[in-house]
Amino acid sequence: MKKDLVEPRTLPGFMELLPQDQIELDNIRNLIENSYKKFGFLPIDTPIIEDSNVLLAKAGGETEKQIYRFAKGDNDLSLRFDLTVPLAKYVAKNYGVLSFPFRRYQIGKVYRAERPQKGRYREFYQCDIDVIGDGELAISNDAEMPSIIYQIFSKLNFGKFTIRINNRKLLGGFFESLGLEDKIEPVLRIVDKLDKIGKENVEELLADEKIEKEKIDRILDFVASKENPIEYLDKLNIQNETFMNGLSEIKEVSKYMVAFGVPKDYFRIDLSIARGLDYYTGTVFETIIDAYPNLGSVCSGGRYDNLAEYYTDKKLPGVGISIGLTRLYYVLKEYKLLGEQINSSISKAIILPMSEDLSYSIKVATMLRDMNINTEIYFEGKAFKKKLNYANKQNIPYAIIIGEDEEKANTITIKNMITGEQSNIELSQLNRELFL
Repeated sequence: MKKDLVEPRTLPGFMELLPQDQIELDNIRNLIENSYKKFGFLPIDTPIIEDSNVLLAKAGGETEKQIYRFAKGDNDLSLRFDLTVPLAKYVAKNYGVLSFPFRRYQIGKVYRAERPQKGRYREFYQCDIDVIGDGELAISNDAEMPSIIYQIFSKLNFGKFTIRINNRKLLGGFFESLGLEDKIEPVLRIVDKLDKIGKENVEELLADEKIEKEKIDRILDFVASKENPIEYLDKLNIQNETFMNGLSEIKEVSKYMVAFGVPKDYFRIDLSIARGLDYYTGTVFETIIDAYPNLGSVCSGGRYDNLAEYYTDKKLPGVGISIGLTRLYYVLKEYKLLGEQINSSISKAIILPMSEDLSYSIKVATMLRDMNINTEIYFEGKAFKKKLNYANKQNIPYAIIIGEDEEKANTITIKNMITGEQSNIELSQLNRELFL
């Protein structure tokens, strides 16, 4: 009787890659992680599954609808939907043993039960860094974040990009000066949609908030693109404490970004950037690939006053950024923006034995591995052409051919799979530099 087979399928919204694609994604992940380490960020890891009461302490609205939540026995559990809330729990829980400012990075999968679209997934990697202060945190930390973005994306070599920065205090203070103190949060969320839904729709949503036409016009004029935003903001001469603090901060952040080595043509002040999440309170960032602005931000973040307010009475201000690695990889792959530096092979060399006795081939492979050269052996008794085809398909740059002649002479034949050049060397001459 023929057994019923289960269709091997992957759920919608979950990325599953072939090995060469996975290697590319891992290389990007390693590049990001090494960049974070270069700036002195410390690694942490938090559970994928959390107690729902802990994870959802600050959640609400659309966020709570997207949570994967389930019961196991008497436990109410949820899958983490970002890495920021687990960080808040982590810092509050370990406050007594952490050193502040606490600089951490975390790279891990998060889960959101939203409708999957091209480049949007239900399971995806986030690569986060945050600096958390104890009571206070210097504004210079805000300027360091975009310099890290610049270093990472410059190395990925996918073309020109722009880091757009703003400060929510500027927006909040401006709205206060219009007498909209009680509407700041909804207006911020609406303004943040400007790129997505356009000016007319934003105007309509603001009108729905019962805001007068004159004030709507002033809001839209304020967030419009400016050639010299700082000069424009100075000329407004708004005597509002929140606004003035925001203006002072954005001037300082811009100054230090240049000191950190971010070229002026790679960042700009954009007064329309608000970031829709309520917990941002100061500097905010979004990063756009210049040739593909319709793709939206590939890296975002900002400053928040109190990371762990739902878990501790301690005031823990912070600033951070998040790179959606899964989405970033999809975008780079889809638009053929992956730089040539992204290798698609793990093995640097492959041993192709041409005789039945494999002892000599194994010895050579062991020598190469001891030199930290990733090496595999093709054990199957196939024709030589098929062995070379395998090496080509795996994008392995060097093939080492070992037959009876090589064994007798204590030599190896090295074939460069890119140029086709071959050379025969004595085993005693084998060294790491031959494969670099």
